[in-house]
Amino acid sequence: MDRFETVAAGDGASLRDLLAAIDRSGHGFALLTDADGRMLRTVTDGDVRRVLLAGAALDGDIAQLPALTSLTVEEGTPRRQALALMDEHRIDQLPVLDADGRVVEVLDRREIEKPILLSTPHMGDAELVYVEEAFRTNWIAPLGPNVDAFEKSIARIAGVAHAAALSSGTAAIHLALVLLGVKHGDTVFCSSFTFAASCNPIVYQSATPVFIDSDEASWNMSPVALERALAAAKARGALPKAVIAVNLYGQSADYDPIMALCDAYGVALVEDAAESLGARYKGKPSGSFGLLAAFSFNGNKIITTSGGGMLVSDDSEMIERARFLSTQARDPAPHYEHSVIGYNYRMSNILAGVGRGQLQVLDERVVARRAVRDAYADGLGDVPGLAWMPEPDWSFSTRWLSCATIDPDAAGISASELITRLAEEMIEARPLWKPMHRQPVFAGCDYVTEGNASVSDRLFETGICLPSGSNMAPAEIDRIVDTLRNILAG
Repeated sequence: MDRFETVAAGDGASLRDLLAAIDRSGHGFALLTDADGRMLRTVTDGDVRRVLLAGAALDGDIAQLPALTSLTVEEGTPRRQALALMDEHRIDQLPVLDADGRVVEVLDRREIEKPILLSTPHMGDAELVYVEEAFRTNWIAPLGPNVDAFEKSIARIAGVAHAAALSSGTAAIHLALVLLGVKHGDTVFCSSFTFAASCNPIVYQSATPVFIDSDEASWNMSPVALERALAAAKARGALPKAVIAVNLYGQSADYDPIMALCDAYGVALVEDAAESLGARYKGKPSGSFGLLAAFSFNGNKIITTSGGGMLVSDDSEMIERARFLSTQARDPAPHYEHSVIGYNYRMSNILAGVGRGQLQVLDERVVARRAVRDAYADGLGDVPGLAWMPEPDWSFSTRWLSCATIDPDAAGISASELITRLAEEMIEARPLWKPMHRQPVFAGCDYVTEGNASVSDRLFETGICLPSGSNMAPAEIDRIVDTLRNILAG
C-alpha cells in the first residue's frame, strides 16, 4: 500500500483528528501508535463511531478508544503467508512491523493476491480487427485470407520462401520428420536440453532419438558433441535420418558448424525455432538455417495465436506436401479419397488473424523482453553467484525468457530453493528444461556430450527462469529485483 496514516497516542489528538486521518488514508483505517512510533492498534471509522455512540465527544481524547491487539506480521513475512492470514481473519489490510514494532508498510489484499507470472500473453488491438474480419466474411474454417497472409508474413520474417500454418509447433516438427521419411528403425539426433515437444515426434514415427548435449557459449546444441555423435554413427554404418537443433529461450544455436557437419555427413537439419521468432544468427533470422524449421505460437511465446505453429522452408514442394498432409491428406477427387495417412494439423483462419495482429508488434515485444532481462542484470549485477544466460557475439536473442544459473556456494541458496522462496512471494519462476536424456520416457536412449561433463545436466540443476513477459509493469520488475536481492542477501 503506497500510503498509510498514523496518529500518535498521548499527544492530545482527538477522535476528530483520528477520523480525519482515516479519511486522508483513503483505505478506511488509520494506525494508532505510541509516542515512539510503535504500533498500538488499527482504527477504523466504525471503531470511532462505536465510541461516539457510547457517549464520547468528537473532540475528546483518543485515549477513550479501547485497547485492542491488531493482527500484524513481521517484516520479511512471505506474501503468500500474509495472504493466508488475511483469508483466515477475513481482512483486506495487514500492517507489517519491523523489529522495533514500527509499521514499515501495510499490505493490501488487492495488491498482493495477484501473482507475477512467468510469461503471459500480451494482446493488443490489431488482433481483433482480423478476427472480426474472419467472422464478418464467414472464413472460420482452417483456410482463408488470414492463414494465407500469416504464412507469407512468417516466411518473410524467417527469411525463407514458404510457410504452412499449423495447429502447433509440435505438429510442425512432426510433419518435418514425415517429409524427411523418418520411420521405424531410423535414428534422429536432437538437443537434449529442450522441451519434450522437440523430440516426441521422433517417437511418433517409431524412430529412436539420440540426444546431444549443449555448449557453454549458447546453451544450445554443442557442435563438438554433434561431431562426436555423427562420427560414431558413421563408424557403425548408422547415420541419423535428421538432426533437430533447438533454439532455446529465444537464442539461436551456433549454426555454421552445425550446418557444415550436417552437409559433410549428408544429414538433413531441422531447426526447432519454437522459442526464437525474431532472433538472429550472424545477422540472419532464426528459422532460415534448416532444410525445414518449426515455430510455435503457444500462449507463452513472444507472440501467440493461443495455440499454433508454422513449418517453413525454401523448398516449395515440401511445404505444399505439408499442407496436403496437414488437411487429412485428401486426394483430388469428387469423393473423399485417401492414399496416405494424413493429419488434422491446419491452423484456423481465426487464430491466424490473432497471429497477424501480433506480428505487427513483434519488434516491440522483442525490445520489451530484452529490456526485462537487462533490468534484472542491472539490478542484480553485484549479487554473487548469479550468472545470466550468455549471448555470444554472433547472436541476437529475443530473451524470450530471462534465464540465469545459481552457484549455491556463492549465493548461499540453490536454484530450487530460490524458486520456492519466490513462489512464497507470489512470483512465478521455473527451473530450466530438464534434459531429455533424464526423462523416464526416454530412459535407455543414447546421450552424447563434448567430454566427460554434461553441460545440460549442470544447467538444469543450477538454472532458473524468471518472469519475462513483455507486458510486465516496471513496478513488477522492481519488486522481483528487490525480492531477489533480499533473498540472496539473506
